[in-house]
Amino acid sequence: MIALDLSRLLSRAGSATPSGIDRVELAYARHLPAGRDPYCFAALNALGRVAALPHAEAEQFVEALAGIWRDGATPQDHRRVTMLARKLRWSALFGERALHDAMRRGDGRPVYLLVSHHHLDRRTAIARLKRETGARFACFIHDLIPLDFPHYTRSSQTRRHRRRIATTAALADAVIVNSAMTSLALQPHLAGAGPIVVAAAPLGVDLTDVAAAAPADPPYFICVGTVETRKNQALLLDVWRRLAAELGGPAPRLLLIGQRGWGGDAIADGLAAFPGVISEHRNVSDAEVMRMLRGARALLLPSLAEGFGLPVIEALALGVPVICSNLPALRETGGGVPDYLDPHDAAAWHAAILDYRIDSPRRQAQLARLAGWRPPRWHDHFAIVDRVIRGLT
Repeated sequence: MIALDLSRLLSRAGSATPSGIDRVELAYARHLPAGRDPYCFAALNALGRVAALPHAEAEQFVEALAGIWRDGATPQDHRRVTMLARKLRWSALFGERALHDAMRRGDGRPVYLLVSHHHLDRRTAIARLKRETGARFACFIHDLIPLDFPHYTRSSQTRRHRRRIATTAALADAVIVNSAMTSLALQPHLAGAGPIVVAAAPLGVDLTDVAAAAPADPPYFICVGTVETRKNQALLLDVWRRLAAELGGPAPRLLLIGQRGWGGDAIADGLAAFPGVISEHRNVSDAEVMRMLRGARALLLPSLAEGFGLPVIEALALGVPVICSNLPALRETGGGVPDYLDPHDAAAWHAAILDYRIDSPRRQAQLARLAGWRPPRWHDHFAIVDRVIRGLT
């Protein structure tokens, strides 16, 4: 029996667009019904206990939320999903015994699976579930950025992430990570812990079908990700100031797609200097993001720290060139295809963007490299995860 925790998705029911971690939990929720192992859905309730969710209602919620994030939604759709989430949270108040009973049934040891960081800092709740059901605990660590780069996030987030990693070291029987770099960053925090299986399973890509976009005039670039200090969109603003000053004709457009995060308001304030040139898009469906990506000259990702880099594989899978930071995690994700630049070298980014706004030899060279690239798929990710879970049961 696998009990997948949906607490993150329940907390995000009112969001018009998903984060990267949301996408992972959603992919797991949709994968389990296609597998061969018995499963149920769970959540941390308001009493601080991990409890079962009504099965049919949980599956209905998952599919409704997937549809909203993929295609967009009307206000009525959002109200429906929010109401489903509210009903599930209410049911969870009375679901602890049902979860324990379900996990005690069947052959082998049950596995409690938490694939977001949601309540990973709540060690008491997880320890109680393990103690009372004999369950093994598997969790997903997406990155160590709040610990390794605390200056890119709030101090409260750093403290909370430290508690999450401490819970992992104390209670986890297996840890899934998205890259070898995340595994390396995690290892020092597991020193002295009991035997814990750590499995690197790169994330997959599941793209919405979109028609090929006609060439745009003027051409545009796209940056996908939370607008925040760590994502370093400030560097792009500096580059566009220089472009605006030196180009005789119109500057290429820049589309910033993502919600605002820590430090994002200060970055967004700078957009006033670029009316009609740089635009911010905060609530965009996956289908619309894919359409916008497909028409771009390149994806720009000047991040200062990353654990994986999902936009890189999404862009490459659509045949769109990528210019991104020279970070180990992004090199692991993109392989030999993207142009990798120092995220502090504005001159290098300026030169690359000038090259990529036309069909230059540099852009054509990346397209040639891209022709032999194959995107990672979710079924490859889950093949690794399924082996880990079978080992625990």
